[in-house]
Amino acid sequence: MLEKIFRPGPRPYSVINDYDIIIAVPEGWSLLPPGDAGLTRRVKASGEYWVVQEKKGRRIFSKGIWTATTTIEKTRLELEAERSTESYSKRKESAAKRRDKVQLEYVEDFTGAVVAFLAFHPTHSELANKLAKVVADHATPVGSGTVARTKRIPVERRAEAAVIAWMRHQTTAYDSMSIAKIKGERREVRRMLAHRSKTLLARYRREESGEERCLLKEALQKKL
Repeated sequence: MLEKIFRPGPRPYSVINDYDIIIAVPEGWSLLPPGDAGLTRRVKASGEYWVVQEKKGRRIFSKGIWTATTTIEKTRLELEAERSTESYSKRKESAAKRRDKVQLEYVEDFTGAVVAFLAFHPTHSELANKLAKVVADHATPVGSGTVARTKRIPVERRAEAAVIAWMRHQTTAYDSMSIAKIKGERREVRRMLAHRSKTLLARYRREESGEERCLLKEALQKKL
């Protein structure tokens, strides 16, 4: 069954469809807010529902689902009863341990990928390890929404993108720049700053960095 997706309506108990038509929510329905994925999945499997989403910029935010109030209440009671059992608690604990193990392994793999991308000269190995740790700490937490969490590109490219993004915010004036609202302008600024960051990293791939004062070292000192 295809999901029916709407935008929030201008009034309570209303939604807007793809044709910008305001539609009243069926009588006897309630809005189940987002936040409990398990409950939402079971409610969706129980009958007809409407998904409500709101787009802000490039991101889409869930506002919940509209469905029969009786379905929500019945499913919630069933799920609460299941979650109160000892077997459920054990399964949840076991699942949490598996997730923690997977996360720890990913952080280790990602950190190693960052070190490999940096490829600093052995003279600067300590700096490479510090940078890799800081970037991984920032980029790998579950739900962080960073490039490190995507599975669409290889971990090697994720590592490179995460380093460049971290340096853009920590070693350049990007966050305080006034960028013209012209199509492609922000992308061009990021490209320019990425080139600058890669030039800085290249110095550490040689035996000497060539700089007494280094923005990278200064940024790391603030973080560690």
